[in-house]
Amino acid sequence: MKDLFDKIYRDKGPLGKWADQAEGYFVFPKLEGEISNRMKFQGKEVITWSVNDYLGLANHPEVRKVDAEAGKKYGSAYPMGARMMSGHTDLHEKLQNELADFVQKDAAYLLNFGYQGMVSTIDALVGKDDVIVYDVDAHACIIDGVRLHLGKRFTYKHNDVASIEKNLERATKIAEQTGGGILLISEGVFGMRGEQGKLKEIVELKKRFNFRLFVDDAHGFGTLGKTGAGAGEEQGVQDDIDVYFATFAKSMASTGAFIAADQEVIDYLKYNLRSQMFAKSLQMQLVEGALKRLEMLRSMPELKEKLWENVNALQNGLKDRGFDIGTTQSCVTPVYLKGSIPEAMALVKDLRENYGVFCSIVVYPVIPKGLILLRMIPTASHTLQDVEETLEAFSAIRERLENGTYKRLSAAVMDAMK
Repeated sequence: MKDLFDKIYRDKGPLGKWADQAEGYFVFPKLEGEISNRMKFQGKEVITWSVNDYLGLANHPEVRKVDAEAGKKYGSAYPMGARMMSGHTDLHEKLQNELADFVQKDAAYLLNFGYQGMVSTIDALVGKDDVIVYDVDAHACIIDGVRLHLGKRFTYKHNDVASIEKNLERATKIAEQTGGGILLISEGVFGMRGEQGKLKEIVELKKRFNFRLFVDDAHGFGTLGKTGAGAGEEQGVQDDIDVYFATFAKSMASTGAFIAADQEVIDYLKYNLRSQMFAKSLQMQLVEGALKRLEMLRSMPELKEKLWENVNALQNGLKDRGFDIGTTQSCVTPVYLKGSIPEAMALVKDLRENYGVFCSIVVYPVIPKGLILLRMIPTASHTLQDVEETLEAFSAIRERLENGTYKRLSAAVMDAMK
């Protein structure tokens, strides 16, 4: 018999094997200072494109004021206990009602964390006789939720309607045998590529297949749609989303999440969501803060307008310079380059140290070998000057990548990071 830890000593995993070279710089970096368009990294000011503060609310003075006053009034403990036992308040109910109204649903229920809440919601919605159909590029929280499922599950090719249809046919045959139902899960916006899920096309398939649609709209909530209600509103199918999920960690610049659906569905979920039934209630400081942020989403459309001014300037500028930004239909701005992992490390080090630009780097196994993805998140806090400086920097690092500079430097970078 082997020691349980043998696999840990033997293989740190596809990302973990780079820990000695990458930790503290390329992964687990420490950004310092107030959350903003420019922060400090290792003592230097950098333009920050890696913070999901879409609407610039993290350090908005009105938000900071409410957060501080709520902290002073309630502390960080109140209410104590799980919602079902002793942690329920009028303000929790008020926030739920206002969130439901904002995303055009009958009812909503608060979740302590987005990741935890997504896993638990999937677990509560399906039983062993049910079938799950989901996008192969789904976020890790969806994948982990699906892993709990004791019944059949099928992945479809990313945003491929023909593949969705094929897997719904497979799911229908099984559900007819087991007597179960079908849950189809998509994201409103896929967080790496920035593409919107094919919600309109998926809804159209409801005319032929009997399934329920669950949408993770973490990146769409607050950024897409006329009112900010998300990808479903943007595509004109919000009413056809059976269970809607969003997190406070993006547009709301806070902690927490919620699900929204018909009243009967929410009533069922709040009595069956194990992550909420057996966990402490969302603290009041966060609840009051979320109410303020939601009020600002509703009353200050200029925040979303400024966000999209910056998004369009950045994405159009990149395309004008010949960069490949894929097929993004959201604020998420991916830039695809060709190169190895060591070249990617050298490139990002150059970008941060010599050009003052900080963005996230994504490499294999998250994307195919030989590709480098620089993922950028424009926010309402950025300026057009930030955009212009970044475009100049990207043009410079692309030239160095193509002329082999980073290939020559990669060995030196690897040695320096040991």
